[in-house]
Amino acid sequence: MSLGLRSWWLRCLDESLTAEQRRLPPDELGRLRVVVGSVGLLLLLDLAYLAMLPFHPPSQRVVQALVLGGNLLVSLGVLVLVRRMRSPLLPSLLLCGSLAVSLLLASLLVELPGGVVHGVYMLVPLLAVYLLGARRGFVFTALLAFNAAFLHEFVHSGLGQTRPLFAEPRLSWSNFTAGLSLMLGWALSWLYNTAREEVHAELRRTLQTLRESEGKLSSLIESTDDVVLSLDARGRLVMANPGAQQLFARMTDGVVLVPGNPLLSRCPPELREWVAARGRMALGGQRVRAEVDVLVEGRPRTVDVLFNPVREGERVVGLTLFGRDLTERKRAELQLGEVHRSLMDASRQAGMAEIATGVLHNVGNTLNSVNVSASVVMERLRDSRVSGLGRAVALLRENEARLGTFLSEDTRGRQLPAYLEALSLQLAQEREMMQEEMRRLVQSVDHIRSVVSMQQRHARFSGAMEQVSIPALLDDALRLLAVSFDRLGIELRREYAAEVPTVLVDRHKLLQILVNLLSNARHALLEEGVEDRRLTLRVESWGERLRISVSDNGVGIAPEVVPRLFSQGFTTKKDGHGFGLHASALAAREMGGQLSCASEGRYRGATFTLELPMGKLTPAESRV
Repeated sequence: MSLGLRSWWLRCLDESLTAEQRRLPPDELGRLRVVVGSVGLLLLLDLAYLAMLPFHPPSQRVVQALVLGGNLLVSLGVLVLVRRMRSPLLPSLLLCGSLAVSLLLASLLVELPGGVVHGVYMLVPLLAVYLLGARRGFVFTALLAFNAAFLHEFVHSGLGQTRPLFAEPRLSWSNFTAGLSLMLGWALSWLYNTAREEVHAELRRTLQTLRESEGKLSSLIESTDDVVLSLDARGRLVMANPGAQQLFARMTDGVVLVPGNPLLSRCPPELREWVAARGRMALGGQRVRAEVDVLVEGRPRTVDVLFNPVREGERVVGLTLFGRDLTERKRAELQLGEVHRSLMDASRQAGMAEIATGVLHNVGNTLNSVNVSASVVMERLRDSRVSGLGRAVALLRENEARLGTFLSEDTRGRQLPAYLEALSLQLAQEREMMQEEMRRLVQSVDHIRSVVSMQQRHARFSGAMEQVSIPALLDDALRLLAVSFDRLGIELRREYAAEVPTVLVDRHKLLQILVNLLSNARHALLEEGVEDRRLTLRVESWGERLRISVSDNGVGIAPEVVPRLFSQGFTTKKDGHGFGLHASALAAREMGGQLSCASEGRYRGATFTLELPMGKLTPAESRV
């Protein structure tokens, strides 16, 4: 049956039902349709039999006319019950009962050999099982089967005349087979209806699950602030959630999205070409994602839109649009970027302050040596015997006229040569001592100049990428710390690989990280309870990366603390600010590297490892 004919047939059946009946559940509505359709078909069948009565034997016409007339009245009664009753049970009982009784009477009152094997008998089990269920249908089917197999033969064989049962084997076996066929028809109808009910039950469960899922999805779509639109292949609106309605109303001064209308006609003019181009790409099977700037109530907003094709098999039948307002996130990203830049500036300032503290400490120690040397020179000059030489010269000038007599006869004159000899020796010693102090003074000044020059050199290259020798930079970091590890009782070990390649990094950032790690290691080794203090520096290649390890056997780090070490504001030192390791980790990440920590627990030391990618300068970079 074609789809059009089937729809017309169902419409005709529904016209005979009331509006309330058409709203019944599908199973009951289906039974009412079958009752009405069966009555209509039986009426046609009865009319056809009435038309054929003149061709029947005269002795059978009256009985058949009465049976057919009764069928017509019962059919009309069934139709009346259908219109008056909501449930299909009573009309179904009346229909099946009238059909069974009319067939039973026709077979008993009209002597028609082979009448009980007529195909119309099979209508009873088919209709009864479907309309009334297996148990009620069995009653009607068993009645007709008993009639076909035994009662019909018994009645038309003489109502109790003594004769062998199966006196006519052909007719009796046909009747018995007809009764058996009716029972088999009932069994097949029962199996079919049982299987059908199982399928319908599974279908109901599936539909229930689908409705629940659809309800959840609908609730999710309706409650989200994001834009959700669904379009068909022609760009007409299928569905728009409240978020989409609200956004379009704010963009277009109150325009409402109506299902069935083209979406482009509702879009602001400046967005139509943008939406149309990406819509065509989505209808072509491509998933498109893009950001667009729109004006919402006169204020610029950024919306992230996803165009997603909707497929039925291999065919694209529509598309969905998902939009999210990214304005606040963009603003937060800008603020985060500003905070990150401020944090990096602060980290550089902190690193510079750390280095400057080391530089000042180193310069201060050297200035102490300069002060000591200057004080010694001043003290030597103050206690110098140069004044005695002046008195001797004055004495010689006083006795210049009798210089020979003065030197040979005067007591003071005779002592003057020995005095001058002793004075010259003492002045020579003073000169040598002051020369040594001045040499030390010059060395201290040179040391101050070298420290300041080194700091200026590192600061000058801040932010610039260059090839850096890691062992040399580690030595610079140790010097900038201005710490004598030997004086502090710390054994310093350098375990560098035989060939350590240079790395392309920002020298200032890397120096800042190394100074911070060395400073933390020094503090960890100087804590109470640490013995055999030892600091180990390792540099080694690891594939395409370079590893720099700073290991100490100091106070160590508790396992639960290790994951938080690089968090901003977290510190394990009493006077710490929780900024150094966080800034170092950020600097390492900016250079494409990674800073990590490993510790076996308290008083078991710690190892900080910095991994950096090894790179080479391009010709353009080397020229810069």
